[in-house]
Amino acid sequence: MLRIVLLLLALAKPACPTPAGVVSRRAEALKRLLEVFGMEDPPAPPSHFKQPPQYMVDLFNTVANADGVTKNPDILEGNTVRSFLDRTHSEEMRFLFILSSVAKNEKILTAELHLFRLWPRVTGGPKRHHFCQVSVYQVLEKDKSDTPGGKKLLAARLVSLQSSGWEVFAITPAVRDWTEDESSNQGLLVTVQGLGGSPLDPPPLQFASGRDHHESKKPMLVLFTDDGRRGASLPTGGFPGGSHMPVPKLAGSRSARSLDRLQPCQRRPLSVDFEEIGWSGWIISPRGYNAFHCKGSCPFPLGENMRPTNHATVQSIINALKLSEGVSSPCCVPDKLYSINLLYFDDDENVVLKQYDDMVAGSCGCH
Repeated sequence: MLRIVLLLLALAKPACPTPAGVVSRRAEALKRLLEVFGMEDPPAPPSHFKQPPQYMVDLFNTVANADGVTKNPDILEGNTVRSFLDRTHSEEMRFLFILSSVAKNEKILTAELHLFRLWPRVTGGPKRHHFCQVSVYQVLEKDKSDTPGGKKLLAARLVSLQSSGWEVFAITPAVRDWTEDESSNQGLLVTVQGLGGSPLDPPPLQFASGRDHHESKKPMLVLFTDDGRRGASLPTGGFPGGSHMPVPKLAGSRSARSLDRLQPCQRRPLSVDFEEIGWSGWIISPRGYNAFHCKGSCPFPLGENMRPTNHATVQSIINALKLSEGVSSPCCVPDKLYSINLLYFDDDENVVLKQYDDMVAGSCGCH
């Protein structure tokens, strides 16, 4: 993958008029890079400026560092987190989330309804309530949601009337139904009742709606999934193809290149700039990252600082003593890889956090 990025960056800013062959190679490089990120085409940037939900920004900052490299690998459940805003824009406590962007191969792990609890209405008299019961229902029949058969209870709990803030309800069964049969998505219904289930008119508790409240307080569905994409473990001999994969020739004198070959195997910087690639319109964070790459020689004898495998040590001995024809010296390759995280807008302008394995060379060794 790193060699694909090298090719892309080498072709990103040609110093002279671009021949048709170079344009074709750049298009192919971009296509292959999209495949690495699990996409056929890059999402279109939002039609107008949109602020991503603060929950998604905070989650990204908890999982990854500023470059997107995973710092807490055990936090995410699965490798994808999607956020959906309510599409009803209604003052009533009915909510609808369109999940068409969820791929069929994604495994639904956990789904949460996030509602922002407003400060309660001021009510006087001796019957002032301190708690109320909030229930979340999956609507089965849109026109009969007030009947027992028209809805299914998903979650219920007591909520304090003494503060404001986010309330999170688990709604995984409903989302699994909707992703299996899109036509079954009739939305959600939220009710507020007294402690014994008695009606409260008017209800002292309200949640922010998608119509009249600030963007940061809009109702949101957060979906944790796994798309099954996992990086392959590093084989003993390095990446498939090893040193035979084509690498673009970079400018530099012959003496400089000769000096590079004399340098011992080590990790070196490799900047990936999403703005140069043309992806800055839909990627929120990071703006780019350091993928690093491995470069240098693996001369005999291999020291421990070169992190050689036993196979590489034997290969270097055979090569040095010329005990067998056609045996080259070991190659300088990554022996530890880290994942990165992207926070981005998808085609429906939902915000997605996705983790990609094996994207950063963590260390290099002679294999």
